[in-house]
Amino acid sequence: MSEQTALPERSRRLGARLRVVGWVVTAVARALATLPPRHIRAVLTAVSAGARPAGHAEALAARDAVTAVSLRCAGPGCLPRSIATALLCRSRGTWPTWRVGVRTAPFAAHAWVEADGRPVGEPAGTELLHVLMTVPARATRREPPPRPKG
Repeated sequence: MSEQTALPERSRRLGARLRVVGWVVTAVARALATLPPRHIRAVLTAVSAGARPAGHAEALAARDAVTAVSLRCAGPGCLPRSIATALLCRSRGTWPTWRVGVRTAPFAAHAWVEADGRPVGEPAGTELLHVLMTVPARATRREPPPRPKG
């Protein structure tokens, strides 16, 4: 659902730190994308714990950074792109809603991230897919330390 747009010029416009973090999260995302769906969801659910929801502009900047450093993520590889985008957001303390869905006629599967209730950097019609998996931001409540007994 995307075209190859990662170019050396786009990658150079990123700061050195963001470029390195982008490479790391895309490598991790490529490895995670080979796992069964339930394992991907379990890992992303654990990673998202304690993150505040990402804003649309922040998630779009993360997606743009990921597609600038990785041709695989810039191309038709929606699963590693969506995972890498979410992980890059998480490295900044936020988490977009990560989703996987399908269209039935003709069949197509797709993975994407949403922020502020809308798909980030995706073509029109993405919101019409039937959602199969979702990993939203989950802010964890801090529990007070246990009181000593006695």
